[in-house]
Amino acid sequence: MIESLGTMVGCGVEDWRTDPTFAMCQALVDGADLAPFAGGTFDVRAVVAGIGPETKHGFLLDAVPWGNFPHGDDAREAVYLLHAGDSPARRATGLLGGLCANDSRAAAALAVPFLIFIATDIHHPHRADALGVLSSPARARHFGIASRDELLLHRTDPQRHAPDDYDDYGVEVTGYPAGWSVAAARAAITTETPVLLPLLDDPDPTIRIDAAYALATAADPDHTVRTAFATRLSTERDAMVRAALLLAVAETTRAYAHPPTTSWIRERWQDRTQAPEVRLAATIGWLCLTDEPAPEDLHHTLDTLATYERAHAMDALPWMTAAAGSGEPGLLRCVRRMLHPEEPDPYDDPWASSL
Repeated sequence: MIESLGTMVGCGVEDWRTDPTFAMCQALVDGADLAPFAGGTFDVRAVVAGIGPETKHGFLLDAVPWGNFPHGDDAREAVYLLHAGDSPARRATGLLGGLCANDSRAAAALAVPFLIFIATDIHHPHRADALGVLSSPARARHFGIASRDELLLHRTDPQRHAPDDYDDYGVEVTGYPAGWSVAAARAAITTETPVLLPLLDDPDPTIRIDAAYALATAADPDHTVRTAFATRLSTERDAMVRAALLLAVAETTRAYAHPPTTSWIRERWQDRTQAPEVRLAATIGWLCLTDEPAPEDLHHTLDTLATYERAHAMDALPWMTAAAGSGEPGLLRCVRRMLHPEEPDPYDDPWASSL
């Protein structure tokens, strides 16, 4: 069973053509209207919304139509192994995260309600692993994204305004509507916000960081989540967790614009009493929340504080881990892409030193 997980992520189209959604995906690729499929058995938003408390709390995996979605049975197996708690957790979370990295999130979105159940069980041995992966399908193509226009956004292409029902997300590699997967994951996280918010006070700083990362994807029209981040920040002592809370505030504010918060974030990177990690996170957050030219004191802050060693340490933050690429730490990649977008990406050539 576990061996099959290691080969699933690299599977090609031939391995999922027998899935029930293939006909729908093929029809969409051929130009069919998306609307008739909305709300049906192959709409992951509707399926996730229909997973009731008794199914989640009883962990009734067989009550969910995993087979209706590409790689669904493998995602179910990964969730089962995590819940069982007696198998290597990283194998299962690696599969779920790999689906998202490979632009195939529908089945991973279906897993989110169960991952939340595991993550909020303080006695579960794999709660940290589940929490660390549960928000991956709630962010569209965030791996390697480090520009001002795209970082902290949940959609694929902020410049694309499609006149259809794809909500600017386009399709996944399987042909499945990417926006449906992202919306399903975000809705599941939003529904369980009350049980996720207490994790911001967890004794484990890694849990607090990953809780902030997950909650930053929740719908927050009344600013409840953003207020919770600010409240925790007022008492948080761990510098890396404070940096995570700053980025979470910025991500939530990017989804729900609030100019006073943008100004507040600016004050955080200008405040020399703040830890370097906090000031650096605030610079990145502020740059994503405004199109104003970067002021001289922001350049000075980054030139002074953004050392390679500190950037490497800040890869402990999931935002920075996702932004990293070609051997470049996430923070430095963000700085380069945001302040010097004309510079090419570094080329990671293992033979360069011998030439």
